[in-house]
Amino acid sequence: MADVVAQPITFSNGVKAPNRFLKSAMTERLCTWGLELSDRGHPTEAYRRLYQLWGEGGTGIIVFGNVPCDSRYPEAARNACMDPETSPKDIVEQFKPSIQAAKAHGSLAIMQITHAGRQTPEFVAPTPVSSSASQSPPLGGMTFGKARALETEEVEDVVRRFVWASKKFYEAGADGIQLHCAHGYLLSQFVSPRVNQRTDKYGGSLENRTRILFEIIEGVKKEVSDPKFLLSIKINSQDFIDGGFSEEESRETCEKLEQAGIHLIELSGGTYESMAFSHKKESTKRREAFFIEFADRMRPHVKTAKLAVTGGFRSVDAMAEAIKGGSCDIIGLARPLTLETDISKRLASGEAKAAKPNLTNEATQTASSYYALGEIGAGKPAPDFSNEKVAKAVDAAIQKDPAGAFKYRPRLDTDGPNKVEAVGA
Repeated sequence: MADVVAQPITFSNGVKAPNRFLKSAMTERLCTWGLELSDRGHPTEAYRRLYQLWGEGGTGIIVFGNVPCDSRYPEAARNACMDPETSPKDIVEQFKPSIQAAKAHGSLAIMQITHAGRQTPEFVAPTPVSSSASQSPPLGGMTFGKARALETEEVEDVVRRFVWASKKFYEAGADGIQLHCAHGYLLSQFVSPRVNQRTDKYGGSLENRTRILFEIIEGVKKEVSDPKFLLSIKINSQDFIDGGFSEEESRETCEKLEQAGIHLIELSGGTYESMAFSHKKESTKRREAFFIEFADRMRPHVKTAKLAVTGGFRSVDAMAEAIKGGSCDIIGLARPLTLETDISKRLASGEAKAAKPNLTNEATQTASSYYALGEIGAGKPAPDFSNEKVAKAVDAAIQKDPAGAFKYRPRLDTDGPNKVEAVGA
């Protein structure tokens, strides 16, 4: 089965990835932060180190996570940012070392560009923005203010920001960009009929609600004429909530995205209102991937774009079966790569049959993943969450202070990385 995931894959524009693994975008929260917008989102040595290790780890496609194109509306403090108004003039040069580190061993580097919209934490923006006036529910210790609706000209400015960020990442050496239209962030807020109640050209019909996507794609193609620059999107298979973006709408949108020039579609699902991972069926669990059955139904509608599925994959057998069966072309990995930065290489070589189990509480695994990324960025070994004692210690810290989970570090004694003395700030 290892030979299946180790196969290279060539996109419709001729660009080749060395294997079938994709590091799905995750929020690293390792960049600079400040009250002044110009101080936000500058790459740090910890950020570069993390991507160096992922590059060394043999993942064919590395997607950098959650890079806002508007520093006023990040997904979290310490996000990387690429903002035409507030990023410094040398921001392209600042990103180059991290991108080069990710690519040094043959991986493709794709930058995920995003805008949190109404999912900007309240302490960052008490009044965020969205497709319409609405409010995201609290999640994981975070609260969100009531969002105001963007004016039509402000939507056009959002398009400009995505396009500008894409061009700058091309200049920084990235192989492509990914639009984040999943998990309830701003682009997802536009395509959702539940959230989007607009009456202008960006609201109402599916064509209008998805207009912002196609304007961004058109703009990027005009600004970056290089046909080898990969265009990708992370999009919900559905929102898993009444009145949200439906599976049928997702399929229709993906067909049109392919026609517009998208090379890679990564399927995910859910929003802060309804996390998709609670919707696992028994049939899905047997195949490991949360969205595999949606991919099966999407596959006949996607002809030239490559299809990636992220969420749930752990064993090489399940990964290979998904590819051999035609459900998807590419295997997305996220949380496993926070614990084993080289798991892709070891799965592709046959050295490993599966990723290590994560014994932290399922409800806190997102926060524990942030914690793990912080340890790796700081130059420490990745925590071994397959060790029950380590997992329980981190769980206890997160449960004590969910909103502050990222600041916690286990203090390890001298007897080895699996012996936890205490957990504290």
